[in-house]
Amino acid sequence: MAGSLSEIKAKIISTEKTSKITSAMRMVSSSKLVKSEQAARDFQIYASKIRQITTDLLKTELDEGSENPMLVSRPVQKTGYIVITSDKGLVGGYNSKILKSIMEMIEEYHKDGDYSIISIGSVGSDFFKARGMNVSFELRGLEDQPSFEEVRKIISKSVSMYQNEIFDELYVCYNHHVNSLTSQVRVQQMLPISDLVAEEATEEGVSGFELEPNYQQILDQLLPQFTESLIYGAIIDAKTAEHAAGMTAMQTATDNAKNVINDLTIQYNRARQAAITQEITEIVAGANALE
Repeated sequence: MAGSLSEIKAKIISTEKTSKITSAMRMVSSSKLVKSEQAARDFQIYASKIRQITTDLLKTELDEGSENPMLVSRPVQKTGYIVITSDKGLVGGYNSKILKSIMEMIEEYHKDGDYSIISIGSVGSDFFKARGMNVSFELRGLEDQPSFEEVRKIISKSVSMYQNEIFDELYVCYNHHVNSLTSQVRVQQMLPISDLVAEEATEEGVSGFELEPNYQQILDQLLPQFTESLIYGAIIDAKTAEHAAGMTAMQTATDNAKNVINDLTIQYNRARQAAITQEITEIVAGANALE
């Protein structure tokens, strides 16, 4: 019984240590989440401005139809997917949800292998490579608060691959942050640009401005930058959802550890009580034998 008591005590001590670690990790994830949510809010201000400028510039083309390759759909021979996962575990079902979704899409729409994956995050990269899937580029070790400079290369490469007709449409697949407890898998079309509508343009558009060097050259620069900003926004959104998932997972782990400690404490007290009762019984039996 003494051995049993010492084993239970050791389990309690070990679980308490684990609880302290998961609690500390929860606080770290919570701090990262606050920063990511602020970054997402700041980005939305920029995103709304560049969307307005782009819509104003394209007002006439959106009304009459455009021939710009960034706006016009072409026959789809191959599809590109930017898949955003985390670089580490301990984030609950964050990675499994997005990986399950992308696998279902590939199984349903790309049985002939007519797709290309651009992977952001080590978990996704390892997952796709282990299955021999078409990974064109990958980015690992992304910072908790990624800057545009950190992801510029892979974003620009994705857009240029579309412009060079390596694939004919581009989607970003990621977990959209709803709140600290909820995220939703989102598959968002980035190219060709299809969600701009003339009704969003201001009444005057850009008619009152002189454009230098000329309208077409500005458009050739602006549309790729507009797409790159949308992809960057998806990365920020995904990182926010990742931190929220990490915080929730560590909170759940901490709560579970406390439940285990409570159960072990009850078990320890019962075992200790049984040991004391047995000792008393043996003493009484020994005393009776001497009489």
